[in-house]
Parts: sequence; C-alpha cells; structure tokens
Amino acid sequence: MPALSPTETAGTDPSRPLGGRTAFLTGAAGGIGRAIARDLLAAGAKVVLADRDGAAAAALAADLGAPAFPLTLDIDDGPAVGRCLEGLPEAFSAIDILVNNAGHDIGGRTRFDLGSADDWSAIVHTNLIGTMRVTRAILPGMIARRRGDLLFMSSISAIRMVPDQAPYSASKAGIHMLADILRGELAETPLRVTEILPGLTRTGIVAARHRGDEEAARRYFERFGMALEPEDVSRCALFALSQPPHVQLAQLFVVPANRW
Repeated sequence: MPALSPTETAGTDPSRPLGGRTAFLTGAAGGIGRAIARDLLAAGAKVVLADRDGAAAAALAADLGAPAFPLTLDIDDGPAVGRCLEGLPEAFSAIDILVNNAGHDIGGRTRFDLGSADDWSAIVHTNLIGTMRVTRAILPGMIARRRGDLLFMSSISAIRMVPDQAPYSASKAGIHMLADILRGELAETPLRVTEILPGLTRTGIVAARHRGDEEAARRYFERFGMALEPEDVSRCALFALSQPPHVQLAQLFVVPANRW
C-alpha cells in the first residue's frame, strides 16, 4: 500500500489533527491571528507567524515557543510578498495551510462621500490585493505537492449591506468571490478552499479603525451588546482544517448570539 500524504494522514491523532503540517498565517499578531496561531500549534502544526509588525510577531513566537517562526511581512509590499518563502527555514518552507487573516479598516465606518479616497484605497489594497498576492506566492507549491488548505478570513459584510462600510465590505466581497473561483479552479486537485465569514468580533480592528482611539472602540462594542471573541472564530478555522481530506467546508458563517 502506498504511503499516505501528510494531508491524508491529518486527523489520525485526535489530539493533534494537524500533525506534520506547516501553516502560513498572515496578520498573526492581531486578535484573531493570535488565537489561530495558538490553536494551530496545539493541533500539531508548525506555524509561520507573518505580520507587518515584526516585533509583535517575534514576541508572539517567543510566547508560543517552537515550532513557530516569526516573519516580518507587509502584504502591501508586492516584492516582499513575492519573496516571502525565500527566507524561511527549510523546516517551514513547504506550506500545507495558508490562513489569509491580515486586514484592516483604518478610517472606515464613514459615509463613502465623506471619507478619504486614500483610506478607501488602502483598505482594498491590503484586504484584497494583499491577500491575492500572498495566495499567488504560496499556491503554486501546494499545487505541485498536491496538498494544501487555503483559508480566507472574510466577513459577514461580504454578503450583507452595511451602510458606512463600503470599502471594507467591497474588499471582503472580493475575497468572497476569490475563494469561490479558486475553489472551482482547484476542483480537480486535492486542495481545499474555505471561507470564514464572522460577524462582529471583539478585536483591535475597531480601535485601529479610529486610529488608536480605545474609547471609541469601547463605545462601539457597547452599542451592539454582543460580539464574538477571537477564539470563537479560531475554533471554526480549526474545525474546517481538521476535517477528513475528502470533506471541504466551503463557507462557515459565524455570528454572535444575543445573550441579553
């Protein structure tokens, strides 16, 4: 009997379903990124912690311990993304799991005609174009090895009309369609494509949206009264990645329940 590939053996140890696999995680130092990094390592994966804040990525790697490798990477920097695999140690160079998590909404939650065109461009450039660049850099290796998972962190805003959120929603709608099309293009390969669409999640994205105003973030979350935690979203990611190789979870919608 031929030996099974790492993807085919995933899930044989219930306590470490991702054992033997290597993940590349963008936005690793943020709230959802940190939660996913911890869960990936607990599930047995090696993890490249990619983040534009190199010091934060290094601190996270030191906190998590081996096998985590910090990588300073700004996904807006096309040439740097194109070289992102070159500086990795050999043990981390064959990527089995790509988690496209990096993104922002700086300057967002503003009526379109009142906001800054530069802010709008930056949101789309990071969230959509940056995600496309990272995927383009890593996908060919997965296809060549005939194994891999592409996981896209989208948003419920990709499919719902949310006033004052046009650039962010447009960027996430682009990710939504990108994931759908890649799933079709890769249908004759063993690769899987999963899109996670979370609702409001208690992360630093709201404070960053208001350029570091923590009080504005507090008022925002207080206004809604309910939100997911980063760990809730991470559990969805690990659930998808831990499925048997013949099971592909195309989309996962996760929204908070009203507890009040």
